[in-house]
Amino acid sequence: MAIRASSVERLVREIPDDALVLDVGGWITPFTRADWVIDVMPYETRGRHGSQGDGSERFTEATWVQRDICDREPWPFEDEQFDFALCGHTLEDVRDPIWVCSELIRVARAGYVEVPSRLEEHTYGFQGPWVGWGHHRWLVEITGNRIEFVMKHHVIHGPEANHFPSRFYETLSEDEKAQTLWWEGSFDYGERIMLSAEELDPYLADFVRAHRPGSPRRDRASRFLRRLADRIR
Repeated sequence: MAIRASSVERLVREIPDDALVLDVGGWITPFTRADWVIDVMPYETRGRHGSQGDGSERFTEATWVQRDICDREPWPFEDEQFDFALCGHTLEDVRDPIWVCSELIRVARAGYVEVPSRLEEHTYGFQGPWVGWGHHRWLVEITGNRIEFVMKHHVIHGPEANHFPSRFYETLSEDEKAQTLWWEGSFDYGERIMLSAEELDPYLADFVRAHRPGSPRRDRASRFLRRLADRIR
């Protein structure tokens, strides 16, 4: 999935020409400014949904590393080898995002992470007769400098209290469909484990209740996102 257009514009504008850049999991829409790419899919099949960024690809077949980024073996890069690492719409897909976060911090000095928002991931029916994206393993929450992962339990598809109706998707702006983290040096990350319905049900239902149209929290968040988008533009 492509990252937000406003973020691509900022990346192109702010990354120096002499910076060494890594794209992590960029197979479906690789970032043309990346010097290296690491992904489980082969170079020859890249760009199924096009590419992102200006100009021609800086990476080559020789700098495309095909491997499982979750295999618990260090990626074939030195510590802080890269000035910048991009990881867009990948963490929610993979089986071990904790490992991927640890390697991102190890191999790069700074970076950008983008994941689906919970507003999008809690919405029924925009992809099929289920909630959110069918291939996503995790609900992700970015708060400050921390990324938190919660297993996307199938109970999210059940009680209506746990998800938004399909018409809710039409009310979301592009900014509301994603969460972003611009980091430098390091960031915090972890998995929140819930073992009972008493923990999981409120986690799901309380979020939906707080963000339904007309709720004070949703209105405040929408105003904040509009102001942020105006500043970026």
